[in-house]
Amino acid sequence: MGTTITLDLADDLPPERLRGLADDVFAWMREVDARFSTYRSDSEVCRFDRGEVLLSEASADLRFVLEACADLWGDTDGFFDAYATGRLDPSGFVKGWAAQVASDRLLAAGAGNHCVNAGGDVRVRGLSPSGEPWRIGIRHPWDAMAACLVLTGTDLAVATSGVYERGRHVLDPRRGTPAGGLRSVTVVGTDLGLADAYATAALAMGVTGIGWLDRLNGHTHAVVTDDARQYHSANLPATD
Repeated sequence: MGTTITLDLADDLPPERLRGLADDVFAWMREVDARFSTYRSDSEVCRFDRGEVLLSEASADLRFVLEACADLWGDTDGFFDAYATGRLDPSGFVKGWAAQVASDRLLAAGAGNHCVNAGGDVRVRGLSPSGEPWRIGIRHPWDAMAACLVLTGTDLAVATSGVYERGRHVLDPRRGTPAGGLRSVTVVGTDLGLADAYATAALAMGVTGIGWLDRLNGHTHAVVTDDARQYHSANLPATD
């Protein structure tokens, strides 16, 4: 999906067990890439978009993602739109969802202390290798070598959508034009697929997305505007 996946396993398990867990995570991510990458013409999502795969023939994962995207379209008043570009592109949900599934599988396998990072969308559980809560730096939207804030926790799903790497790639689906007003949106919750989609939707809304995030139950957020103003939830799990 054109991104980098990193994994940090912090449980005191035998090396061969840790290698097996890591292999399982990366095998899953490769499976997701093969199925959902919009960069690969032979992926299932591209073949479905071209009408070469019927819904009745689609994999269970593709059907789940399509249903989730339809629900998110309703939950965000249409601002999360997998068809915003004119073709099917569920990437704004899939990347976070895939990392969430990987984290859930690690937890079920007895590896309760870990960090899965899918291109800046991060799912942490338990404690870091230092025995302390995980620290998650949110990239400064104008300085790639700096963080604009650091989040701390033991059970966090942190997704950031911004314009500083890929430009204004998120469209306002109502106007069909690149969204403006916000430079970076970070959403924090416990499900990375949802956090990823909500961050994308808020970025598409522009500055009105700040008020929408304020009303979003079960999630906190941090936003940087195009004119360098920063807003965040009062209960954001950030360090001083």
